[in-house]
Amino acid sequence: MSATIAGAHKTNFSSFIREEFALFISLGTAGVLLVIGNAPLENLTHPFVTGLLFLWLFGIVLWSAICVARHADFLALKCGEPYGTLILTLAAISIEVAMISTAMLHGANNPTLARDAMFAVIMIALNALVGLSLLLGGLRHHEQQYNLQGTNSYLNAIITLTVLGLILPNFTTSVTAPRYSRPQEIFEIIISLALYGVFLLIQTSRHRQHFTDSQSATTAADQHHPSGPMRSTAFHAVMLIVYLAAVVVLAEKFAIPLDNSIERFGMPLALGGAIVAALVLAPEGLSAVRASLGNQLQRSVNLLLGSVLATIGLTIPAVLIIGFVTQRPVTLGLEGGTFPLLLLTLAASVVTFASGRTNVLQGCIHLVLFATFVLLIFCP
Repeated sequence: MSATIAGAHKTNFSSFIREEFALFISLGTAGVLLVIGNAPLENLTHPFVTGLLFLWLFGIVLWSAICVARHADFLALKCGEPYGTLILTLAAISIEVAMISTAMLHGANNPTLARDAMFAVIMIALNALVGLSLLLGGLRHHEQQYNLQGTNSYLNAIITLTVLGLILPNFTTSVTAPRYSRPQEIFEIIISLALYGVFLLIQTSRHRQHFTDSQSATTAADQHHPSGPMRSTAFHAVMLIVYLAAVVVLAEKFAIPLDNSIERFGMPLALGGAIVAALVLAPEGLSAVRASLGNQLQRSVNLLLGSVLATIGLTIPAVLIIGFVTQRPVTLGLEGGTFPLLLLTLAASVVTFASGRTNVLQGCIHLVLFATFVLLIFCP
């Protein structure tokens, strides 16, 4: 009997090692970097070594972020919507704020980094990921449906906070640059946090039914189940926190070679924001596309629109507070071709989510807008 129990424990431990191998790699990498410091990451005398470190950290952060999504998916199944997507959204925002704050505090001041990262999140989430989800979901299921009331709430809040945060600074006259004055920044922090807080209140309590698919056509065969065995809620919650802690540490380290590469090799400044956004959105993007393929478009909508709303509602206040503390200017207003592209993206999103049903054409339109965003990074 004891031999059988010992064998079962050994099998369970071996299974845990296989399932969570990324955790050991990420914790090991984070531990080494915390011990040896940032000197290897700051050294640009050997571009090949710098490139390897950059790719290694990018890969580990991405792998760990996907594991964050996996455990959040299990929690979503256990807790139900919208709590599951809310957990994943807030986890991703923690990663984004950590990366942006590290890059802001490192090296030469880049006042547009936060703006570029937030704009990239909007472009990737509302165009690339929404477009891919609608295209793949439409190809498999023809038409898909979602709760129109909840989606309208998302878009209303997104449009308001986006215009106030990324467009209005271009038209204020208190300062000459496309940014807010101090009183205006304080107002922006307060109203962003307040509006996001009100949204969370209606999402999780007063109007929770608006963020679930009340007329779901999902069958048992369509239901998406994350890979790997489902364990207790406590297990997945602890693993989510541990993975997230490792990702935050590694994201802070990754921001150093990213910022150095932009400064040293003359890379487009907007490319740094796009890379940060891609890493931040990896967990939500993967979950959203899989949910759409499983005919769970409501979960996909909650993830993608929720990530954009959290980015605008929480990241803008965070970077403005960092700017206060460090006495560094933060430029928020979009300039050049990005300005009309943002307006076009918001307008297309309103039209896409106006009927309660979607198809492949709408997905293609958003993918075209994302391709335009990529073009403008390298050919502004």
